[in-house]
Amino acid sequence: MGNEPVFKYGEEELTPGLALEIARGKRKGVIAGNAAGRIEANFAAVKGIVESEYTVYGVNTGFGPLCNTKIAPEDTIQLQYNILRSHSAGVGEPVPTEVAKLMMIIKCHALSQGYSGINPKTLERIIWHIDNNVIPVVPDQGSVGASGDLAPLSHLFLPLIGLGMVEVNGETVESEKALKAAGLEPLALGPKEGLALINGTQFICAYSVRALERFQNCLDTADIIGAMTLEALLGSVKPFTPKLHELRPYKGNKYVAERLRLMLEGSEILKSHEFCDRVQDPYSLRCMPQVHGASRNCYLHLKEMLTIELNSVTDNPVILSESEAISGGNFHGQPMALPLDYACVAVSELGNISDRRTYLLLMGAEGLPKLLMKDLGINSGFMIPQYTSASLVTENKTLCFPASADSIPTSLGQEDHVSMGSVSSRKLNRVITNLENILAVELLTAAQAFDFRRPLHSTLILEECHTLIREHIDHADEDRIFGNDLVTARDLIRSQELARTAYRAAEKNSIDLQGENYGDFSIY
Repeated sequence: MGNEPVFKYGEEELTPGLALEIARGKRKGVIAGNAAGRIEANFAAVKGIVESEYTVYGVNTGFGPLCNTKIAPEDTIQLQYNILRSHSAGVGEPVPTEVAKLMMIIKCHALSQGYSGINPKTLERIIWHIDNNVIPVVPDQGSVGASGDLAPLSHLFLPLIGLGMVEVNGETVESEKALKAAGLEPLALGPKEGLALINGTQFICAYSVRALERFQNCLDTADIIGAMTLEALLGSVKPFTPKLHELRPYKGNKYVAERLRLMLEGSEILKSHEFCDRVQDPYSLRCMPQVHGASRNCYLHLKEMLTIELNSVTDNPVILSESEAISGGNFHGQPMALPLDYACVAVSELGNISDRRTYLLLMGAEGLPKLLMKDLGINSGFMIPQYTSASLVTENKTLCFPASADSIPTSLGQEDHVSMGSVSSRKLNRVITNLENILAVELLTAAQAFDFRRPLHSTLILEECHTLIREHIDHADEDRIFGNDLVTARDLIRSQELARTAYRAAEKNSIDLQGENYGDFSIY
């Protein structure tokens, strides 16, 4: 790290995009200005509570159902050490390294607001882990999304006390060994610190940040691929007329209609059937603004909720002063669980309508060969890729059951309603992975169908997207292992290269494809 721009923890607003920049080494997070003073003062307030007879949950009491058990002053340090060990009860596969890093970044920002009683030295150590890419290994299952993401956050911060495992340069090693290699000793946590570290929604938030970026890319990509499919099927641009969408002015709908209109404007293919006798297209073509747009409206809601959550204090208790500590419920994940479950449905629907468009491409309509291959019989054409798409669409439907609709009491009934938002956040990323593969099927078939419209050409934007696809995937005149093509198509989507190609082509032609409202739909 060298001359990266700086983000001030506890001072500036953290957005999903900024969190990803810090995680990817493009921006450095620091503690500066008023935040440092607030952290120091709040840490002193907790020490004052320990020295007084003022009873504060988790500082001089036990945890959960043991909240009425008073802890002696000399045992408050051991209490914090024990909570990290006992609560490290997660199972499952390790979370992606970037997710674990995001968890630390988001937690660092929350603690830096100065309401958690954290020792400044503890924050310095967390930042050391972030800056040096010494990333804790965290199991992905075990949180119920209330009272904080207790299990995953406990695993995340075990390395602070020399326990657990970390990933360094792609190798998993014991935390104690990694600390020794860096000339560092494990920390001795002060009163309240263990609880401050594990109380919060940072597991939910980290997975949500990852999902929001992927969701945004899928939205952009679905518009592009949908436009290519419409061209290949000789669809109409009239349903994207601005006047129509002013009559039902949802922000997402208007935005998608304008993008589709701009991507299709001036196409030779459109011109070739300008006066055809077709009255209207199937819904999966003409209702793209309404369906893609509804998913964009959901995206806006998720982004708004996530940005609030990223900048919130979700600890418990909240230390306002030496004489005022409030034991509340800011750790409860419900405010994020509901929009995450909503997003699962919105992402799933992008796949549902994409599969319908793929099916249309295979039907042999509008002069296209059936199954998009001329020599059928000996060849099956693109029949089975659509099976794959259909399978993934149904899998996504099964994943749309809202985790937030369930609640199982924990902590001997002390925590009698939980959000399960941790399940929602993980599940959303799985649904997005399936969507990327569904869109890959439509990308493969739309590009194949596009070829049959020659010698006519589409717009500069769609032609350059088609050229990009053909640089990686050849036209198919006979059967081959289409699974290989689907992996390539998915990687083109996942890398965001297809969307970037469309934006570069638009810029060359002085077209503002992102539009004046793009800021709303970005991850910043």
